Amino acid sequence: MRPYETMIVFDTSVDAQAIQIALDRALETIRTNGGTPGTIDRWGKRPLAYEVNKRKEGYYVLVEFSGESVTVDELDRILTLSDEVLRYKILRRHVRASASRVTAKA
Repeated sequence: MRPYETMIVFDTSVDAQAIQIALDRALETIRTNGGTPGTIDRWGKRPLAYEVNKRKEGYYVLVEFSGESVTVDELDRILTLSDEVLRYKILRRHVRASASRVTAKA
């Protein structure tokens, strides 16, 4: 399994409960497709760099998870179909070199 992270920007015009339901749906999608969710960092409301669908601010959530390509594909499909999501980006995280490799080079 590979480590990933996704930044999800939710529409602030919907209520907090709808945002939580959409986030729970994304986490359940990760679990049902063989992935394991990691830390969830809620950044809260922040201004967008540019207007998206005539919105000037969004509710940002960063989710770390590990999974296979099937997990990422299904999460991508679910986030695309979600009306509460303005934008999202799924990135594969780099695995740091182990301490033994670093000390061997020194």
